[in-house]
Amino acid sequence: MIDLRKYRVHCRKFLSALGMLLAVALIFWTVNSPAIVGASATQRQLPVYSVQRSDKVVSLSFDAAWGNEDTQELIDILQKYKVYTTFFVVGDWVDRYPESVKALAGAGHEVMNHSNSHAHFSTLSREQIISDITACNEKIEAVTGVRPVLFRCPYGEYDDHVISTVRGMGMEPIQWNIDSLDWKGLSADEIQRRVLKNIEPGSIILFHNAAENTPEALPGILESLLSEGYRVVPISQILLSGDTAIDNTGKQYPR
Repeated sequence: MIDLRKYRVHCRKFLSALGMLLAVALIFWTVNSPAIVGASATQRQLPVYSVQRSDKVVSLSFDAAWGNEDTQELIDILQKYKVYTTFFVVGDWVDRYPESVKALAGAGHEVMNHSNSHAHFSTLSREQIISDITACNEKIEAVTGVRPVLFRCPYGEYDDHVISTVRGMGMEPIQWNIDSLDWKGLSADEIQRRVLKNIEPGSIILFHNAAENTPEALPGILESLLSEGYRVVPISQILLSGDTAIDNTGKQYPR
């Protein structure tokens, strides 16, 4: 014969355990829901990695922080294909190679800010960041007559503090969504494959001035892009104007 009192106790324990299990499941779902994760991620301060574009347009960018041996060669290649790009230069590089900075600007390329001394910005105070970026801006403006409006963090390193400081200066921080890895000494064929397999409208591609095989890789990349109907423009021309936002991948899009 069933003991009703024990039966009721067992039922209460079971329902209590079930309720607790459902509560835990609900909390887990809430925290890990894509909508919630996406909303929280978009609150981070992110630079622009790429741009939502319906037209086939991409940007090539070059970081110039060390050597200068291939600057004119890069200018000549880009001029041959009638392509204009963005060079992010370090202030120390401007000090060493002012004629190259002038040549880049004279050839129609954007010369933008890559810091004054290539420091680790996440270790700097707001005042130090502003001072560093301002010093580089002044050097570039003195040579080209144009004050930079775009900034690329040294080493690609940043945090919320860095990005909010840069935007507070009225400048837009720019990253990339395709890394050629040319600085690793990859062959020209490897560089081409890395770039072309990941290309999409709105891509921003990272190269480096003075990388060993970039001049050899560049013509094949440009010929492929142009044959596929892409336009290659400086970064300031690929960015969207008006009311925009940045998603949790760093893609700029219109609101």
